[in-house]
Amino acid sequence: MKVRKAIIMGAAGRDFHNFNVFFRDNQAYRVIAFTAAQIPYIENRVYPPELAGSLYPQGIPIYPEHMLEELIEQNSIDDVFFSYSDVSHEYVMHIASRVLASGATFTLLGPNDTQLKANKPVIAVVATRTGAGKSTITRLVADTIREENLRPVIVRHPMPYGRFYAVQHFKKMDDLARYELTLEEEEEYIVHIEHGYDVLSGVDYARVLEEAEKHGDIIVWDGGNNDMPFYRADHTIVVTDATRTGHELLYHPGEANLRSADTIVINKINLVDGSIVKGIVERCNAVNPDAVIFPMRSEAYVDDPDRVRGRRVVIVEDAPSITHGEVQEAAGLYIAKMLNCTIVDPRAYAIGSIKDTYSKYPWIDKVIPAMGYSKEQMLELEATINAVDCDTIILATPADITRRLRINKQVARVRYAALDAMKPGLREHLKDLVMKIVK
Repeated sequence: MKVRKAIIMGAAGRDFHNFNVFFRDNQAYRVIAFTAAQIPYIENRVYPPELAGSLYPQGIPIYPEHMLEELIEQNSIDDVFFSYSDVSHEYVMHIASRVLASGATFTLLGPNDTQLKANKPVIAVVATRTGAGKSTITRLVADTIREENLRPVIVRHPMPYGRFYAVQHFKKMDDLARYELTLEEEEEYIVHIEHGYDVLSGVDYARVLEEAEKHGDIIVWDGGNNDMPFYRADHTIVVTDATRTGHELLYHPGEANLRSADTIVINKINLVDGSIVKGIVERCNAVNPDAVIFPMRSEAYVDDPDRVRGRRVVIVEDAPSITHGEVQEAAGLYIAKMLNCTIVDPRAYAIGSIKDTYSKYPWIDKVIPAMGYSKEQMLELEATINAVDCDTIILATPADITRRLRINKQVARVRYAALDAMKPGLREHLKDLVMKIVK
């Protein structure tokens, strides 16, 4: 049998998982390379031999995605596997066209080939777009489990933007430094840790699962971007974003999440007109009539309003949400307007890769994306923030940059909460769900 040569297209997450569970010991394929997109600084590395397995004693190189056609031609590639998330359906098919025009086969691996079966119950929280508010719903699920005197353990979708750890286990704040996280990785762990939850992640999700099963009665999958869960879920909750109406059916694999969900959350309904919510409900019912739908309010507040009210402020937002997530007006702007602030435009102060980010994502307006994917980039972020002429920083990213950067201005940190917009609401639904799946 001919051994088929493959490329896995990814963004340091789904691609590595797909390799581990489908390709690592698969004699029918040889993965020649990964390509990298979306996230800076993840190309020009090697997926290490200790993770790649015995078929790959030298590991597997990671190249920038723009080299795709060149890699197909130079290596006589048979198959290209698309393995990342939060991209439009149109974008996926443009990639497919590039692959097909180069002579290779374009493939998407599905859940039957990539999801792992846990020995403990799994509740998965996923989304139709990144920045929809998954983390607040994840904490609501974890809170409900804890209220029932059970132990939740949160497993987070991977973000190996720094070192490749097979398993990471976060119990306390010191663990953030121990694993040498980028700012983007810290964003996804810190609030869960502050609420007293164990969080696991890494690169090898079979080993992550083994560890998670030791520390919890119920595993809560906290999805990344709008990707599908790596574990087969007993119940799947998908979070849609009312401020990006229509996106629930336009992005990959968010639409797949919507169609397969058991529960649908329409988040941020307090930020839009009721007619928009009605439209989302109708679209959700059309593709998944069996799912239960709950509207939710996403409330944002600052820990010290007096530092913000009436001041000249600069806003620092969660980078993935406002870059490839395309969020036009996030929580920081909402807070600034609510507290009658004067918003200072930071773009003229940006340097280096921060300045480049504004060019790459031209819809970013009057906010600083918290780009911190490397030490050099964090220094550029620090310099940009410190150069802005303002009174206060509204820190709307979950990461506490004051722990990582030397900031010369006072900071007001934004917090988030998901609140039911109907009774009985999601909280009551979750309580019934938890008791049902542990029986």
